[in-house]
Amino acid sequence: MPHATAPPATGHRPRWWTELPLLAVVYALYSVGRLLVRGDVSTAVDHGLAILRLEQALYLNAEHPLNRLFTSTPSIGIPADFAYASLHYVVTPAVLVWMFRRRSTAYRAARVWLMNSTLLGLVGFSLMPTCPPRLLDASHGFVDTMAQYSAYGWWGEGASAPRGLSGMTNQYAAMPSLHVGWSLWCGILLWRHGRHPLIRAAGIAYPLITTIVVMGTANHYFLDAVAGAAVMGLGALLVKPVIRFADGVKARLAGVLPGGLLGGLPGGRKRGGASTAAAAIPATVSPDVSAGCKTSTGERIPGQRTTSADPPGTAVGGAAARDAADADASDDAPAAAR
Repeated sequence: MPHATAPPATGHRPRWWTELPLLAVVYALYSVGRLLVRGDVSTAVDHGLAILRLEQALYLNAEHPLNRLFTSTPSIGIPADFAYASLHYVVTPAVLVWMFRRRSTAYRAARVWLMNSTLLGLVGFSLMPTCPPRLLDASHGFVDTMAQYSAYGWWGEGASAPRGLSGMTNQYAAMPSLHVGWSLWCGILLWRHGRHPLIRAAGIAYPLITTIVVMGTANHYFLDAVAGAAVMGLGALLVKPVIRFADGVKARLAGVLPGGLLGGLPGGRKRGGASTAAAAIPATVSPDVSAGCKTSTGERIPGQRTTSADPPGTAVGGAAARDAADADASDDAPAAAR
């Protein structure tokens, strides 16, 4: 998705003191919204079983063998649980900070892409609450590895939520899988903007490992992962329209807010560059005259007239010189000057 991470034409360099509050507000809205869209449990179970039956009909049911492997092999299941519970909280912000510091020209597009996709995921949670495999009845063959290995971590029955705080998370927000979506966002940025082979290799490995982890821990179906990738694709397509809309809003606010306030908005371009230099040029200077070019002493422009009162080789030209000559010739001037 090169269009989603291409540097913006504005050459904008973001500022951390405007980015942090923006990201904090968006994440808070997402977290609160995720709780508010909690659907009916029976409806979520029906959706989960429908996905499972569809996958079995399409021979896509990889969750059962992976879940059996993670359940029977603690050396795989425990690290997988830690990865599910923590990596999206660590890797996603780390990649965002890396883009901010090292790839600032592409940062704004990357940030808008992440925000678009996260909000689209929230829409998916509200339209289709889905029961994850681990919360289905045991007769469907899934084991909740997060509960099985909870003694090794901080989580309890609420998946990645800290023990005792399962009520603070929506366990039926499984479709789409933003674990997979966010890991794909990280992977594409690492592959596209990383220069070291190890960074680019991590960009390939991270989303693949995340997809295996979410299925093996019975937190998501394979189609949840597919939906997470689709949400990221749609979010990438919306990057340019969203940036154009945001720039249009800032342009309208420019006529209402003082310039200093507008420059503090995320994406604001008031940075004291060409516009400041243009404002420093006096309004009386003709646009056809360069303010930085001067003739050397004794040099005259070819074809330019001189007066007898001027020293030889001195060029007389421009409105100011003509006014001075007229003043010397006037009746009010001293006789020596005439």
